[in-house]
Amino acid sequence: MNAIRSIAICASAIGIAAAPAHAQNVNLDPSYGTIQLQAGFSDDPRLVELSSGGRNLASDTANGCRGYVANAPDVRVIYSSGSLPLLFSVASDADTTLMVNAPDGRWYCDDDSASGLNPSVRFNNPLSGRYEVWVGTFGSASLRSAILGISELYDDISNLPSGNSSGGPDFSLDPNYGTANLRSGFTPDPHRVRLQSGGPIDASTLGSPCRGYIARAPDYRVNYSSGRLPLNISVESSADTTLVVNGPDGNWYCDDDSGNGLNPSIRFETPRSGQYDIWVGTYGNSRLESAILDVSELYSN
Repeated sequence: MNAIRSIAICASAIGIAAAPAHAQNVNLDPSYGTIQLQAGFSDDPRLVELSSGGRNLASDTANGCRGYVANAPDVRVIYSSGSLPLLFSVASDADTTLMVNAPDGRWYCDDDSASGLNPSVRFNNPLSGRYEVWVGTFGSASLRSAILGISELYDDISNLPSGNSSGGPDFSLDPNYGTANLRSGFTPDPHRVRLQSGGPIDASTLGSPCRGYIARAPDYRVNYSSGRLPLNISVESSADTTLVVNGPDGNWYCDDDSGNGLNPSIRFETPRSGQYDIWVGTYGNSRLESAILDVSELYSN
């Protein structure tokens, strides 16, 4: 685990009453949902796909905060604390920032404490209660793709350690990037999902054909009604990616480089109807990398 980060701890909401209009409203509904977590939660890190940025300057709310953020929180975390720290971090190709309003009413902000230009905020002795979280874009109000990580183990989700032993992939968990209900003949084809590959779990623990590092929860779930066409699942990325699929028959299907370049592809010639849980891995390390998942009946890659 990385060393404890140096975080800008800003004045409370009362202390910044003179700031212009107090742009951030902690009581608005969060744009990307509310997460309830209890200390020791199993799906760690918990990942939320979102867009950083907004029209408001974070520095107008609290000194030491950086970037452009939205008015409403991006994510609300309702947390029951224990003996572990609580860690927030971001993975993005953009220069992002973090702004957290904690249960004590104070603002905690960071710019570049994680890898590259990513931020990280660490609470060594977290309080139970509500944490309102904003992910900002540094230097502009543009919306940029980002992943927020909430963890008790990792303070930098863009550089997760290899060899984590927190258990194997779990298809009973909610997928990180959503669910699609597809019937044979679906349009548009391919069905495309932007996501980030990688995670802390070594896929090879599933068997020798499986490769790469994946998340614990599925990245994507497809509930599929089959017809006469095959079903192709593939990935497009500039990184070296892998695929892990748990099919309706309960079996694991894995691939490394059957697609174009270093991309994976899995083809079901006579697919069953049912639930397909899909993980996109990063080969050789646990870094999160930008990728596109394609689900198709017409194209294999």
